[in-house]
Amino acid sequence: MGVRKHLVPIVCCLFFLLIAREIYPYVEPFNSEVADGFSIEKIDSGYGGPTCLEWADNTSLLMCDRDSGRILLLDAEEDFSPTTLLTDLDHPHDIHLTTEHLFVSEEGKLTRYNRSNFSFSGPVVLVDNIPSGNHQTNAINAFPNGTLIWHSGSTCNVCQESDERNAALLWVHPVTGEHGVLASGVRNSFDGVWVPGMGYLFSDNGRDWDGDHPDEEVNLLVEGEAYGWPDDDPDNPIPSGTLGPIAQWTPHTSLNGLALRPNNSSVPGLLPSEGFTVYASVYGSWNTILPQGHEIVRIDFTSGQSNASTPSEQWNSTVTRFATDIGTPLPLVFGPEGNLYYATFGGGGTLYRITAN
Repeated sequence: MGVRKHLVPIVCCLFFLLIAREIYPYVEPFNSEVADGFSIEKIDSGYGGPTCLEWADNTSLLMCDRDSGRILLLDAEEDFSPTTLLTDLDHPHDIHLTTEHLFVSEEGKLTRYNRSNFSFSGPVVLVDNIPSGNHQTNAINAFPNGTLIWHSGSTCNVCQESDERNAALLWVHPVTGEHGVLASGVRNSFDGVWVPGMGYLFSDNGRDWDGDHPDEEVNLLVEGEAYGWPDDDPDNPIPSGTLGPIAQWTPHTSLNGLALRPNNSSVPGLLPSEGFTVYASVYGSWNTILPQGHEIVRIDFTSGQSNASTPSEQWNSTVTRFATDIGTPLPLVFGPEGNLYYATFGGGGTLYRITAN
């Protein structure tokens, strides 16, 4: 009886420590750190659940609020005060803006709107009824020729999908909505970015509950190829007939948003003659005993083997931490002036800016 009595406070203490471990990444103030010579500035909070950031012009930043089903316009000349452009959306995850249209990726649905400055009308559903489960449809981007690239997550942790459009990157015709699979075996790709001279890079987060397998990935898109899931396992991380990543990061940390560093940025990166630098948000995960992630990393890409046949041989990568203990970052984007902006998903949605001191 006495032993049991002494165990109660120990068990309670462990329980509260576990709860604190789960909560702390979502609650400010964070013990944020950034590379020497730079500082993190909090712009404002209360934006809901931000999942996308896209500059429409030099002063207009668009944001997806997944929690409230809105697309917001943040005016940089008015302290980033928000104006609601669209509402009543189903978990909007990303947008793609052109001169004439706005494309909105919702849960299982892709919609095109006619655009007149910041007024959007005449919605047309291009694709609908893509299954959702553990993950949903995420980023919407485009090739230089205008064909859309739509990221579609898996419905499960590990399974054989009944719809080939899950766990895949899809191509979509921006007028007709005709679509198909660009790449398969992509479990949960949150974002992608077109890099001139390289191609289309996309993030992919691997399965849970499998120890230190697999690493989070950045992949280079090769049309028609498979990227391993769900056939990968710790003893066979790159199954025969599939492509491996060109950059990797800590397992189960949820590497998500990607942004190509522009040449006018003071944020560190390679010169154009040396290679390419991409920044990535690392959200963090509940699938770890101790907190991991909650950071922004810098990824430098340089040329690999000249006669290489696969992307992982064609490119070398170096990944380093740039900012740490920053909460739960999801979308990030470089501003017109070259500063790096990011938003945290937890804690009501907060927008930050990283600048040189």
